[in-house]
Amino acid sequence: MDIRLLGSPIFSTLNHILDESDKSSNVSAPTKTYVRDARAMAATPADIKEEAGAYVFVIDMPGVKSGDMKVEVEDENVLVIAGERKREEEEGAKYVRMERRVGKFMRKFQLPENANVDKISAVCKDGVLTVTVEKLPPPEPKKPKTIDVQVA
Repeated sequence: MDIRLLGSPIFSTLNHILDESDKSSNVSAPTKTYVRDARAMAATPADIKEEAGAYVFVIDMPGVKSGDMKVEVEDENVLVIAGERKREEEEGAKYVRMERRVGKFMRKFQLPENANVDKISAVCKDGVLTVTVEKLPPPEPKKPKTIDVQVA
């Protein structure tokens, strides 16, 4: 999704709906948490590669500290990558323009059946998070069972 869409009228409309739903407690309207998570997911691009022995997820995270990143597996097969980019406030300085995105981000990925959720590693280098999920070895083909024929 194009990051410019975050400021689009659709998100403004969703925020307006949320504000109205808080006043009227309309059950069918999306919650603020849902819209916040949708924005976070839309603004977090990722590359996914399949290699011979693993799946590799690559996400740019410039300026995010390792303590503000979270990589976990939920529901046994959903990889969740989340974090938060915070703005450093300096005393005596004021921003003239703020264009770099700050706030929470999150992505969820449905892992394939052959993903080994017990063998996941995450490395952040030069602002790029690389999460590697190893593949399970392919099942061995079943060998035919030989039965001895006895002579009666």
